[in-house]
Amino acid sequence: MSETVDPVEAELPLEDDAFAARLDDHELPILRPADVQITTSARVTGPAQRGLSVDLAIDRWMATRRYRAEDFPLSELTTRVPRDLSIAVIIPTKECAATIGAILQQAVGPAHHAGLIDELIVVDAGSRDGTAEAARQRGARVLQQDELMPELGPAAGKGDAMWRALHASHADIVCFMDGDTTDPVPAHLHGLLGPLLLDDSIELVKGAFERPLDLAGHPVAHEGGRVTELTARPLLNMHFPLLAGFAQPLAGEFAARRRLLERIAFPVGYGVETATLIDALHASGLDALAETDLGTRQNRHQSLRALGEMAYSILAAVERRLPAGPRAPISPRYLKPWESGAVTHLAVQERPPLLATAPS
Repeated sequence: MSETVDPVEAELPLEDDAFAARLDDHELPILRPADVQITTSARVTGPAQRGLSVDLAIDRWMATRRYRAEDFPLSELTTRVPRDLSIAVIIPTKECAATIGAILQQAVGPAHHAGLIDELIVVDAGSRDGTAEAARQRGARVLQQDELMPELGPAAGKGDAMWRALHASHADIVCFMDGDTTDPVPAHLHGLLGPLLLDDSIELVKGAFERPLDLAGHPVAHEGGRVTELTARPLLNMHFPLLAGFAQPLAGEFAARRRLLERIAFPVGYGVETATLIDALHASGLDALAETDLGTRQNRHQSLRALGEMAYSILAAVERRLPAGPRAPISPRYLKPWESGAVTHLAVQERPPLLATAPS
């Protein structure tokens, strides 16, 4: 689904006067690799390193930083979490009335009722199907994304909603979960939080899962995640090979310490998952990142043409993070030949690290 977004990059050639007239006065700066300190034993300096040093780093990471959700029973997590550590679950939603209730009740409910979760936030994109009411009935605090930091104008996409919700939360650990999962279980949340709660050296945990492709009600194994396999994984292997060990770099479900999230930028749209992973590598090093196998998940699928727009946004996020910066201005314009050359404007701008927006 395309996202029509008014704000564009300052570097964009102003070819369309009508569009240029709607430039957003609140465009925010972009985090580049030079702005963060890299703290990994296999440093990424200049062109992406390859060879034995990277292979050894990935092998070590895969042996020590990959987990299974069943390794983290709730009983252990509730006894191991420090009393002064607060945890938030943030779920971005858009027309998720059919799924959000079960997610809150089945995936999040046990940990919430056990006192492990301090903040349960659903940040909604103005859904008209009753998503907000369904979430409130399950005990969530519901925030409308456009009402968060309204001085910036309407939220431009999922990443923008996540970034704004961070301003509304004060938790030490934040877990982002999907709102459209049709088969939620408690292990989905426990597996994301577990490594962070049991190992202080871990800063971010990505979820990984088998995602079958649903063809007219018939699941086909290993055929979901098309943008992961055709865009994200090749780009990371080429430019950021230290991240090549992640099974699902585009997983929208991840948990991280606030001290890390405050230091990284958030693309406002589909590039947010790739960008946060790359920036976390730069900020904290590979050993601070982990991945947990969450089993099998079933989410909504998009059309192939819609996935092309997603892939473009991911490419824009990676381009910004290349050592030399983008080779060409990153335009939000995306042409659709199948619609007689119609142009849509994708959400490719970024919000800066929270620390850069904090009052001095």
